[in-house]
Amino acid sequence: MSEDDYSIDVDKLTYEQTKKIRAYLKTMIDNKGSDLHIKANSAIRMRNKDGDIVAFSGGIFEKSDVLMFAKELLKNRFPEFVKNKEMDFVYPFDEENRFRVNMFFQMEGISAVFRVIPITIPTFEEYHLPEILRSFTTKKSGIVLVTGATGSGKSTTLASIIDEVNKTQRKHIITIEDPIEFVHKDKGCIINQRSVGQDTLSFGAALKSALREDPDIILVGEMRDKETINLALHAADTGHLVFSTLHTIDAKETINRIISQFPTDEQNRVRLSLAGVLQGIVSQRLVKTINGGRRAAMEILIRNATIEKLIMENRDHEIRDAIEQGKSHYKSQSFDQSLLDLYNEGIISREQAKENATSPADLELKMSGLTSGDASSKSGSVNGQINDGDFFDLKQ
Repeated sequence: MSEDDYSIDVDKLTYEQTKKIRAYLKTMIDNKGSDLHIKANSAIRMRNKDGDIVAFSGGIFEKSDVLMFAKELLKNRFPEFVKNKEMDFVYPFDEENRFRVNMFFQMEGISAVFRVIPITIPTFEEYHLPEILRSFTTKKSGIVLVTGATGSGKSTTLASIIDEVNKTQRKHIITIEDPIEFVHKDKGCIINQRSVGQDTLSFGAALKSALREDPDIILVGEMRDKETINLALHAADTGHLVFSTLHTIDAKETINRIISQFPTDEQNRVRLSLAGVLQGIVSQRLVKTINGGRRAAMEILIRNATIEKLIMENRDHEIRDAIEQGKSHYKSQSFDQSLLDLYNEGIISREQAKENATSPADLELKMSGLTSGDASSKSGSVNGQINDGDFFDLKQ
């Protein structure tokens, strides 16, 4: 396309393409889908409540129509999008629905993904979060990490935790997000939410500033780089409670990812610092349920003397065993223990359990009753509160 194709006159926009996309978004909401996928010269698709990508009936969304839709949606920010080639933002659909949007250029033109963000922040009870996660809300300092692949529900879990603090305590909470997804209203707490790019220049700049703003709790949307990690560890070490996310698959990889961000000569210092401030790691994977929808299997690391020692001594390969051994006493659990619980409760199928397991062969033996497994897995989940229904109703 020529430069003229990327010019924009906001006064001449008709918003015809936006009307079409809003109809698709409404259909997706009604069908409890989670993501709408728009791609130039392709059919419009959605991720349904079971986690599958399915096409809407209808024709191809032409390259020129997607370009016009981008202009209609972004208006005066369209030149910024053309310059940066990608953009994150939140799109308010109506009073009950908002979307986190990522728009980007690809080889055939422009694509966009709209993810549903619930207006109402889910409670622990509504999403059947393990009770042990509530203990993180009462910590005075340290760092709690929620990890998992994109779309695994990290933001929803953190929003529920922050809302629990907001309802039960009197704190000052600062969130640094890109973009802001769940909007928190002041209840018992004062909550200042800052959007990177709009309210602050970067995670690092906002974190430095936060330390001078009398916070009790700091939520960092994502620990993306060495500077942010260093500042988050420093904040945790100086008496603040820090929550953040990483795109890692389990507790062991999370620890390795943090430490590997630093040069070799600094890694021992970081390892000691992390061992001293880490309160817990929650890793999530969404698994299809027997009754439709998806449920989160969770690996939960809880800080104790053994975990701290393993991190300090670079014995990360022993962490999963320590997590499993601490289930009855510390309420920690590995992914396979979580999957076994969900299977024993009739929530997920044998096939889904094995497909999402860290060690499918070992889990198969436990499901067949050929090993003793973990006694607690026979009596329900880590907190005995996960019952019917989907963990995340695909609104995350």
